[in-house]
Amino acid sequence: MSPRKLISVVTPCFNEQDNVPDCYEAVRRVFERDLPGYDYEHVFCDNASTDDTPAVLRRLAAADPRVKVILNARNVGPFRSAFNGILGTTGDAVLLMLAADLQDPPELLPEFVRRWEAGHEVVYGVREVREEGRLMRAARRVYYRTVSRLADIQIPVNTGEFQLVDRKVVDALRACDDYYPYIRGLVANCGFRRASVGYTWRARKRGFSKNRLYHLVDQGLNGLISFSNVPMRLCMLAGVLVSVASVGYAAFTAAYHLVWAGTAPPGVPTLITALFLFSGLQLFFFGVLGEYVSAIHSQVRRRPLVVERERLNFDAPPARRAA
Repeated sequence: MSPRKLISVVTPCFNEQDNVPDCYEAVRRVFERDLPGYDYEHVFCDNASTDDTPAVLRRLAAADPRVKVILNARNVGPFRSAFNGILGTTGDAVLLMLAADLQDPPELLPEFVRRWEAGHEVVYGVREVREEGRLMRAARRVYYRTVSRLADIQIPVNTGEFQLVDRKVVDALRACDDYYPYIRGLVANCGFRRASVGYTWRARKRGFSKNRLYHLVDQGLNGLISFSNVPMRLCMLAGVLVSVASVGYAAFTAAYHLVWAGTAPPGVPTLITALFLFSGLQLFFFGVLGEYVSAIHSQVRRRPLVVERERLNFDAPPARRAA
């Protein structure tokens, strides 16, 4: 009899002591009730939590060998931590990120597995409904569409890292040497056959999100510059258009005042306006250029993706029962 297939589930967490047990239980129930023919491993990646999350994870790992834990030495952000966990999985298929707060429903995993077994190497969830404020919904909608249109690859709209991918996709991701992995973009860049499943992105029931405005902006800019050079091209185009308009305005002013009016204007207001206009444009363009230079700088320094403090239950692969 052949061994049963193994599904890996990756959950990054930071100060989620109240949510981690519920997340563990939700995944366990899904496999016991809906996926009894599969084995699984649940990889928790702790981002140097300052509450009791590490202690909770230790207890879970001691009680259940299917729970694997990576304890980071410092907080490296959710994407680096999750990507490091993905590289540590051994499953035939991997759920790239299941948030500890269960805003992405683990109940969709059986449908993901069904479509994976049907031959799709990538099965991604589409957040058709979001249980959050109108302002955040609108901002996310604009951002997702902007990234999708500007990227040089097809990144599905309203899609996060809640995706089940085949082992061959994980092997392709392993070859990516990226200091700040934009995981959904890296998966889209791999290609393969894809299928989508719509769902409702639920409101958080316990605790609060650790992503502040700065983190959201940082993650958004990373996604934008990782797979598109359009921002730099737009800056170049804007510079060309402003230069042409300036030359045209200067020619018109000279012709009007020297030929028709017969006198030259003082020009002080015009000079002040032009000074502030071009200074603002230069600062904006330098900022866009700086984002790309900063990304290159961080990449070439070759720092480790994650510095781990400890791993639990990674000594041996989980036992696979015969099907």
